[in-house]
Amino acid sequence: MSETINKINDAWIASGQKVTDLNEKINAALLDGTIDADKFKNLKEQRDNEATRRDGLKDQLDVERKAEEIANLEDKNKTPLNKGEKDLKDKFVQNFKDMLQGNPRVMDMVTSSKDTEGNAIGLTIPDDVQTAIHKLVRQYDSLEPYVNVESVSTPNGSRVYEKWSDVTPLADLDDETAQIGDNDDPKLTLIKYVIHRFAGISTATNTLLKDTSDNIIAWLEDWIAKKVVVTRNQKIIAVMNAVPSKPTIKNFDDIKKMALTAVDPALRSTSFYMTNTSGLAILATVKDAEGRYLMQPSVTNPEVNVIGGKRVVEIGDRWLPSGGTASAPVYPLYFGDLKQAATLFDREQMSLLTTNIGGGAFENDTTKIRVIDRFDVEATDSEAFVAGGFTALADQQPVGTASK
Repeated sequence: MSETINKINDAWIASGQKVTDLNEKINAALLDGTIDADKFKNLKEQRDNEATRRDGLKDQLDVERKAEEIANLEDKNKTPLNKGEKDLKDKFVQNFKDMLQGNPRVMDMVTSSKDTEGNAIGLTIPDDVQTAIHKLVRQYDSLEPYVNVESVSTPNGSRVYEKWSDVTPLADLDDETAQIGDNDDPKLTLIKYVIHRFAGISTATNTLLKDTSDNIIAWLEDWIAKKVVVTRNQKIIAVMNAVPSKPTIKNFDDIKKMALTAVDPALRSTSFYMTNTSGLAILATVKDAEGRYLMQPSVTNPEVNVIGGKRVVEIGDRWLPSGGTASAPVYPLYFGDLKQAATLFDREQMSLLTTNIGGGAFENDTTKIRVIDRFDVEATDSEAFVAGGFTALADQQPVGTASK
């Protein structure tokens, strides 16, 4: 991917130089008075077209750099397990089997360990297994990679943020003898988090005990990853839905305007669109004045859709539902940098607890497994992400056509 980024970067620089050269030609011709109308029109069209290409290359460069950053998350700090870590993983599997069988040694251990609220923590999942779970989470269309994630070691706490929009300029003093007043102190926002426990119970047949350690780990990782992504997505979307709303989007130009005016320009390079599957199907049919589709595949990855170089993230209708009514649905369209807008505070204490007696397990000769995830999601900068909606989208009108 780095080679592609280098090529786009070189093309962006070269295109910028062409724009500069064409501007100089226009200036020289205007100043010496030798330019005629047709030549001026031709040079101006060349300059404007090249400027559009330059800006498109810059947007695409930002998209590809962001995609590379996300792709590298999986390989970051990845090292093989050392002997101590491997022994810990094997010990976890054995303890898990013993817990399923009701071994008194393990049951006493997992029920005696308590959290700050007096709840039994259970069998803590080792870090390397949690890492595998989070890697699987990415495969299940998780929203977690798009928000800021902060690991915390306490059940509650606070963070202080300063919004860029709160910064004001220095005072203009006309009088040299005027007294200089105090600067307005930064307007800080206090964000408090409280770690919540999110839990669920699954039923395992007792034949699971006869499986290999690797198969037991794989089963746990897959099951927990699905539950975690659904739970965390739900909480992230709740924060997304609380951001400021923009007027209903009606046409091609409204979408382009959203990208240019919805968030601070400083955030534009890291911003992206987000909609659900039904909304994506509508966006895919919208065309510009030249008959070209508004949404295009990425230059380097056809599976990634972009609008004006900005990535379009698709979330399933089930987890990002449309508003309105069945006959007149309102499809969601978000835009901005979700990492600036929301933070997931992760306690990183996934745990398991089992019983073969309660919850109908005794009657059915099964084992109930309870998993607990501990985290919180809070809005940090509501101006970094905005929400819009649309029912139908009109194509961009051809030049010279009266707008409807």
